[in-house]
Amino acid sequence: MRQSLLSRRNLLQLGGVGMLGLSLPNLLHATANTREPGRRRGEKSCIFIVQYGGASHHDSWDIKPDAPDDIRGPYRPIATSVPGTQIGELMPKLASLAHRYTLIRSMTHSNGGHDGGMHICMTGHAAPTVDTPYFGSVVAKVRPSTANMPSYVWLQNLAGDVQPRYLTGGFLGASYSPLRVGTDMDNPAEPGFRVRAFDTPIDISPERMRQRLQLMQRAEPSLAPTSPSANSMQMFQERAVDLVTGPQARRAFDLEMESTRMRDRYGRHAIGQNLLMARRLIESGVRLVSVTAWAGLPPGERFRNVQTWDMHGNGAGLGSIFGTGAFGLGWALPNVDQSVSALLEDLEVRGMLEDTLVVMVGEFGRTPRITNGGRDHWPAVYSAMLAGGGIRGGYVHGSSDRQGGYVRDAGVRPEAFGATLFHALGIPPETRLSPDGFTRPASTGQPVMSLFA
Repeated sequence: MRQSLLSRRNLLQLGGVGMLGLSLPNLLHATANTREPGRRRGEKSCIFIVQYGGASHHDSWDIKPDAPDDIRGPYRPIATSVPGTQIGELMPKLASLAHRYTLIRSMTHSNGGHDGGMHICMTGHAAPTVDTPYFGSVVAKVRPSTANMPSYVWLQNLAGDVQPRYLTGGFLGASYSPLRVGTDMDNPAEPGFRVRAFDTPIDISPERMRQRLQLMQRAEPSLAPTSPSANSMQMFQERAVDLVTGPQARRAFDLEMESTRMRDRYGRHAIGQNLLMARRLIESGVRLVSVTAWAGLPPGERFRNVQTWDMHGNGAGLGSIFGTGAFGLGWALPNVDQSVSALLEDLEVRGMLEDTLVVMVGEFGRTPRITNGGRDHWPAVYSAMLAGGGIRGGYVHGSSDRQGGYVRDAGVRPEAFGATLFHALGIPPETRLSPDGFTRPASTGQPVMSLFA
């Protein structure tokens, strides 16, 4: 008899949600808090824009107009809304908003590979272990959503040059992995795009799913209805059903609910529509949304991969870094300028910017010297943009040398960057993530406090 009861318990705990026909990952079990609609005022959230491939700081945030021709490139600096601060001419809208964000021009580490560099970038550790969790997984564990929404979402995939660690929760476990939406050309900028994460098997209606849930709950008489184990599992099951069958999450992911004007304002390209979706998700209670900053495809160009910023140039068959193709700054930077400026203005108008940290950075920068119409990987120095979440506006932290090759002053290592992000989100960097409560801190660095207002 005891063995029979244990078997039923295992069925509920290990396979019960699968019996319901749910396709969502077990990230729904990340917390057992009571869920409420939308985000609460004062809750800190983050939109992390990942310039996958490694964006050129020379041609965007850290222009070197006095450097030799083969270093400075063709773009000229333009004035911003902050006296004395200039950025590249392809970002005029962001130039007008410089009083809203901070620039770090002294990011640095030593790994020049996409896989290793991305793992460093997204964990905030210069030497992460294979299973070090990404920022979003830590946030999902320590500051989970209080709404009936996933805590952590990743919009648009990363390509095959990195291992799929971004889809896991690292050593925290699968409960803290992201809900990933969008792969390659299957993204919200494409006609007919639909989020499939909430789909159930075609033969299971919402009513039938709820009947299965009731049946499952009656099948476990061995746990007292008021015991912590029973309450936790029942809450998990009910939340999963509500998330899939209810309207809140579906509405959050549905860009058709936005006006044509708003969608046009963000831009009808991949990064524009993904950032608009990110704003909707944060507004609905998601805590951290990572957005791969793929700029999409210029008209008539065939798809290769989503590594927009990996601009090696003609030698790699990608066209000039200064061109208007999919791997050219003439295409990528105007799209970033349009979409990121729209995001910052939209968050400000909605009263969300103070509580929403916006980060934009790649896994490294690009070489000072231009060769074969491109720039290669360069982790020695690069730039990041941060806004909202208590970050001060109109500030530039650190600098690179005259050729943009190395840190000149106030270098920011991965640990300091990670600690700064956690501090902005109300998470003490020393927070211990291991079950024993003593090992594996969220960060071993110290926040860069000068970045905060």
